[in-house]
Amino acid sequence: SSDCVVAEQLCLSDSTCNATYRTLENCALAKTRLLSLDHASRVRCLNAELDLGNSSLLHCKCHRRMKRQEHCLRIFWTIHSSMTDAEKNHESPLPSAVEHWKTDYNKLAALVSGKNCSQLAGDATNPCLRATHVCNLSKKCFRLRTDYASICTKGAGSEDVCDRRKCHRGLRNFFEKVPEDFTKRILFCPCQDEFCGERRRKTIVPDCSFQYNTKPNCLWLLDSCLEDHICKSRLADFQQNCQPVDVSPDGCSLHNHAACLQAYMGMIGTPMTPNYVSNSSVEVSLWCTCENSGNQKEKCDQILGMFESNKCL
Repeated sequence: SSDCVVAEQLCLSDSTCNATYRTLENCALAKTRLLSLDHASRVRCLNAELDLGNSSLLHCKCHRRMKRQEHCLRIFWTIHSSMTDAEKNHESPLPSAVEHWKTDYNKLAALVSGKNCSQLAGDATNPCLRATHVCNLSKKCFRLRTDYASICTKGAGSEDVCDRRKCHRGLRNFFEKVPEDFTKRILFCPCQDEFCGERRRKTIVPDCSFQYNTKPNCLWLLDSCLEDHICKSRLADFQQNCQPVDVSPDGCSLHNHAACLQAYMGMIGTPMTPNYVSNSSVEVSLWCTCENSGNQKEKCDQILGMFESNKCL
């Protein structure tokens, strides 16, 4: 699939495509601002989307870890502006990637440190502590992990509240820029006791990144997510790659658990940041409730259930 930034440049160089794209930009802006469109405007928006049928914009994607990611995602959602209903499973702007998950800790640590790994021997009983020490052997992993930990703990223990937006940005930087051999092992380290589980649960500094003083309604979290190009894109990626199906042997529609866990990692650092709910299990959830959802209770339960009872996870 073509890069949306490149596809936009090609479109803007053609007068007909340019005019169609500008119309779609106005349509997307109106939808973002919740402006009601008259019949003629709705028809114009629909025709503009149909006119892009032969354009490379229609099937463009935004690759993971790319530069100008936010700009790329804005282009994608401009093209797909008529498909932003919360009830729909969006097409994901991110192409799926299948990667191998097995990592030899000692080999990895030796690679990044150039030394023997005897200092890791004492971490055998706590895989999460071991994963952290391996991260510390990489300058990049250590620096970006220290960055988000510092940002996300500011204000803790005082009357000041942390800057959640900056905390989320720091987490996204860490999970986007550090090689996944490190990030996967820190986030998904296997635990046998509560001490290890607590360390795993606190990986993303939940007091700032995950928890509010009171649990908001899950529909409010969803609305916050759909207003943000990054969150909306990663939610679409999560829905696409972590779609549970009861009739499937593994409970997962795509049978690609690596892609699902990668999509899960992508949700961290967004308004819909998930996390482990306790020290003694691998159950995850959003920090929200479906109480007082009125006639939208079923929709709210579906949002919460994407994480709480998802067999793909």
